[in-house]
Amino acid sequence: MASEPKYYIVEASALPEVFLKVSEAKRLLSVGEASTVNEATKMTGISRSAFYKYRDAVLPFQNMMTGRIITFQLLLHDSPGALSGLLSVFALYRANIITINSIVPTNGCAVVTISAETMHLTASLEELLRVLREEKCVIKADILAG
Repeated sequence: MASEPKYYIVEASALPEVFLKVSEAKRLLSVGEASTVNEATKMTGISRSAFYKYRDAVLPFQNMMTGRIITFQLLLHDSPGALSGLLSVFALYRANIITINSIVPTNGCAVVTISAETMHLTASLEELLRVLREEKCVIKADILAG
């Protein structure tokens, strides 16, 4: 009986070099910079066997989240236009809002949960999260699920 796979999010600098090269070879193939696996592996300096061994197990975080529904939890200052400003950030990055839930503000803060579909995201998920965190109305921004 096969066990369910486990997934980890690991900072790239902690990964063995072969995983990074497999990821790069996959990128080269996906954007057409390499037309064959042989060409991509030569460009990245790995063997074809290493590529085939790890190709299904290595996926950059932002690629893993592409096309999925991601749920963000935001803690906002309770101020006029705060939510509107955040929604414009989602629109700018072409994240399609699916749901918005807000808890009645207390102590000048509001908790807002936004689920967005990321199929057409124009930047990485990390970039979107960074921009959200930089908004002056945002106290805290995290990804709850995805």
